[in-house]
Amino acid sequence: AAISACEKGGEWERALQLFGFMACARVRYDTTTANAAISACEKGGQWERALLFFSVLLGEDIEPSTITYNTALSACCEAWQHAAQLFHEMIQNQVEWDAISFNTMISACESNGEWRKALWLFSMLAASAVESDVITFNASISACEKGGEWEKALQLLHVMLRRQVDPGTISFNAAISALEKGGEWEKALQLFSEMVQSTVESDIFTFNAAVSACEKGAEWE
Repeated sequence: AAISACEKGGEWERALQLFGFMACARVRYDTTTANAAISACEKGGQWERALLFFSVLLGEDIEPSTITYNTALSACCEAWQHAAQLFHEMIQNQVEWDAISFNTMISACESNGEWRKALWLFSMLAASAVESDVITFNASISACEKGGEWEKALQLLHVMLRRQVDPGTISFNAAISALEKGGEWEKALQLFSEMVQSTVESDIFTFNAAVSACEKGAEWE
């Protein structure tokens, strides 16, 4: 309970200190305690420590849960190769994965410019019984935008609409930006117009992408 309180309060150093006291006193901890310690590391941006605690968990013959893996994956988003290894182990060990598992991995790929891997994960999730949500689509569209794949970004947005997953500001922004970067200024402005006519709120990034599209198309008037 004390470790969870520190984790929720953003006191990751104190949470790890408490965890260390438990180890020195030879107090046996459970998955919930380990999850809180890993989550504390994740919130503190300490992915290496998160992996260390994950390995300690395995050394104690405690079975990592879906939450354990998801928290460790989230901690390793910036070190996506470690995240990919964890995800592989998760599947190999037949630990039940969920949308959060895939969303975290797709976001990790998106952050590191691995758009092909992001789309592979998206297709893997689509083939499963787990429903893709707005986070799944946003991360996948953003991955395509960063990879210069405007056609795939637009395709994903259309898939999103067909599946009745309501796109948000991030969804439209990523797709408009992908079109703008791909030189498809007419399509970018058309999508911007559709966004304005919808109930989705525009922001500064939306207008920046639209203005940039106009500049490329010399449609400044």
